[in-house]
Amino acid sequence: MIRIGILGNIGSGKSYVAKNLGYPVFDADHEVATLYKKNKKIFLKLKKILPKNIKSFPIKKKEITEAVLQKKENLKKIIKIVHVEIRKKMNFFLKKNKNKKFVVLDIPLLLENNLNKKEDVLIYVDSKKSDILKKLKKRKNFNKKLFDIFRKIQFSSKYKMKKSHFIIKNDFTKKTININIKAILRKIKQ
Repeated sequence: MIRIGILGNIGSGKSYVAKNLGYPVFDADHEVATLYKKNKKIFLKLKKILPKNIKSFPIKKKEITEAVLQKKENLKKIIKIVHVEIRKKMNFFLKKNKNKKFVVLDIPLLLENNLNKKEDVLIYVDSKKSDILKKLKKRKNFNKKLFDIFRKIQFSSKYKMKKSHFIIKNDFTKKTININIKAILRKIKQ
């Protein structure tokens, strides 16, 4: 099985690229949202460390946002608790798909949390900052301050590009993405 890791900045189109590769995708953002909705243990752990913010189950995204905006250290506390479960879910996903030719890892902090392996194929989704901000501002829950906090815990674009085997220039058109994906898959399959 070949693992394809998708890298890029917040809002660069990583999830779109991941879904369009045509292979099973481990979507960490989706898994985190599911944990907040369905995992009572996570709720209890987060409530214990953030009693002023986490009030009821299921956990509301707004409560997590407020906790992070209140104190930057809260993000590290949340990640520490949630990361353990996400790693378990990723390992289950990998076991379940062990006979697939390719799997895709759509994990925002893939490199930062050492979830990648040396032999993984890394694709960096590169987008202009102005395009990213335009796109993010259309999201109903967009918060510039929160966006800046998350950006600070990520490795630089330059570093992630250097680590990547392929770079997709995302101009947010289906045609460009699909052309890039086909070219990359041809090279990986050789």
